[in-house]
Amino acid sequence: MARAIWSGTLSFGLLQIPVKLMAGERRTDLHFRMLDSRDNAPIRYERVNSETGEEVPWKDVVRAFEYRKGSYVVIEEEDLRAAAPQSHESVDVEAFVDAGAISPRQYEKPYVLVPGTKAQKGYVLLRETLVKAGKIGIARVVVRTREYLAAVIPEGDALVLVLLRYAQELVDLDELELPHGPAADYRVSRKELDMARQLVDSMAGKWDPAEYRDEFRSRLHEVIDQRMRSGKTVTPPPEEEAAEEATNVVDFMKLLKKSLESKRPHGERPAKKKARPAAKKAAPRRRRPA
Repeated sequence: MARAIWSGTLSFGLLQIPVKLMAGERRTDLHFRMLDSRDNAPIRYERVNSETGEEVPWKDVVRAFEYRKGSYVVIEEEDLRAAAPQSHESVDVEAFVDAGAISPRQYEKPYVLVPGTKAQKGYVLLRETLVKAGKIGIARVVVRTREYLAAVIPEGDALVLVLLRYAQELVDLDELELPHGPAADYRVSRKELDMARQLVDSMAGKWDPAEYRDEFRSRLHEVIDQRMRSGKTVTPPPEEEAAEEATNVVDFMKLLKKSLESKRPHGERPAKKKARPAAKKAAPRRRRPA
């Protein structure tokens, strides 16, 4: 059985629903190793100093942001910890929007929320409310140390959590040379539109994702199997091992009423969160004598 990425809560208003965040996709990519064609030895990529050509050990590697060509700002581990989100085990719903309001380009990666022990009632309450209202939840969630914007979407018996791309991550369509304006501006006739509609209708069908498979991957697997059966395999020389581095019963009606009563008048914005104190500036690193 798949393991949960984390166990925490799904919250909206004052309701806290224990959930588990589960992966919602299965990677089936084929992974290849690069070999030296002269002796079939695996090729390793090393961390090399661009000035001296010497390999750099991990303990001497630091992160840096290149703000100008050839100029860097070094980011210390303390800076990363200070910038990291504090909450690691919650999906905090901040708003509900129409299900069709989000552009398909914003959807990035799916997960599935599974209710925890004795949390089915709250889970079903939110799921059915979203279905009947035609809404989806907009939330913030932390996955593997990074905070994401996400959508909580009902799908069948599940609540699916899909990571969203921020607006600044999308290319503005106005920057592209697209055919703006009505079809008539491009000499598309009514008859052509009618014929195109007839073609679309003739090809219409019920969506069944199981009917579509990765044909390239299947053909590549056939090639690999055939090569293995014919004995066309290679054995690289031995490679040196690298150094390793129970919930209580909840009165949902009471919590829902409190959540509604706590809402501010329309148009009033919630108070901004207090900024976290800046991380202490780390002492400058001492360079080793040449």
